[in-house]
Amino acid sequence: MKLITTLLAACAALAASSVAAQTPATGPLSPVGGTTFVHAGRLLADPATGVVQRDKTLVIEGNRVVDVRDGFVGEGRIVDLRGSFVLPGLIDSHVHLTGEQNPNGRLEAVTQSNAEQAMVGARYARRTLMAGFTTVADLGATNESIFALRDAVRRGDVPGPRIIASGESVSVHGGHGDINGYREDIMHMFTGESICSGVEDCMRAVRLQVRSGADIIKITATGGVLSNTAAGLGQQFSDDELASIVGAAHRMGRQVTAHAHGADGINSFLRAGGDSIEHGTWLDDESIRLMRREGVYLVPTLLAGDFVARIASGPDNFFTPNQTAKALEAGPKMLDMARRAHQGGVRIAFGTDSGVSAHGDNAQEFALLVRAGMTPLETIQAATVNAAAHLRISQDAGRIVTGMPADLIAVSGDPLADVTELERVRFVMRGGVVYRAD
Repeated sequence: MKLITTLLAACAALAASSVAAQTPATGPLSPVGGTTFVHAGRLLADPATGVVQRDKTLVIEGNRVVDVRDGFVGEGRIVDLRGSFVLPGLIDSHVHLTGEQNPNGRLEAVTQSNAEQAMVGARYARRTLMAGFTTVADLGATNESIFALRDAVRRGDVPGPRIIASGESVSVHGGHGDINGYREDIMHMFTGESICSGVEDCMRAVRLQVRSGADIIKITATGGVLSNTAAGLGQQFSDDELASIVGAAHRMGRQVTAHAHGADGINSFLRAGGDSIEHGTWLDDESIRLMRREGVYLVPTLLAGDFVARIASGPDNFFTPNQTAKALEAGPKMLDMARRAHQGGVRIAFGTDSGVSAHGDNAQEFALLVRAGMTPLETIQAATVNAAAHLRISQDAGRIVTGMPADLIAVSGDPLADVTELERVRFVMRGGVVYRAD
């Protein structure tokens, strides 16, 4: 696959040398502006339909698709993907860009500045984009680091996917999302304003997150695997606290998604009117009934479950004893959870919890979803049209149609036959700019 730039005969050599001189590490491979013609040999423009079209030309002006034409047409800037399978840029509904699990992770949490975390996030944002993910939801990072990164990507200062950011999770004192396992004075220093107890205090925490710039409110309805505490994986907020959080967020125009493992926390959050569930490890028949009734999306994060189980049971385990026990308890159950949810008709949106696993490996989630009983097409729908609907950005992501941003990727093979093709993305365009062309 190669990018062919033919702008005008008089400057063809100059344009070609300009493209060749750059690499994905240094920035875009094509300039912003003008008209670009993308020749697509196979095109899955709208994954909701499952229809693969052949021999199409995408006409892109600036950052948007303005036409889709039959055959290979156009003069000027041509992107040759005639031998490729083209589909919309992928969406990961659950990442943590400003860090990555490693043996020094607990030390980094109390030594890295917010500015350092933003710089780390810039590296991982670029890696995520190069893997074919043109939109992500970042669900849990310091406000200063992730909002700065989100805005820098939006301005074009650094390469990365479109970022929808929650900032700091709204969490209960002493629970998952609060700081745990350090000296008492250290924990007091690092407990943020989003940590709350009681109905009024939890409404305060939500409102402060909105004021700080949160696009979405993320809460920790239950305990979590990687918090260094033996507080379990069940419900941690009270029913009244959950209702106050959801009500406060909705009144300020924000949807609420919940980190939730135990069925008690899942169901209480759903009864409170919550919008989506992250993980869902112990969801039960009541969970499935409530999710179907309300059209709530599940983000299974199977890659995170697979990763923590492998680390916790391996020879190089760097988790604490508290983390290890919960990883071995929860990780192996997540595949069956996703299978039951899918069979039960729950809407599924793609999300990995990357930052637990390595950034750039996001597409490994597809094969796990297939193992859980989804077809390759269903997994692609989860990472495009479903994720866009879940994040309420269907007018900006998830499809390649006239009027929408030109976010698209390409692979050599057919991901509908072998979904692992999506682990080998060869071409990435976001907002009409080519960032990768192998």
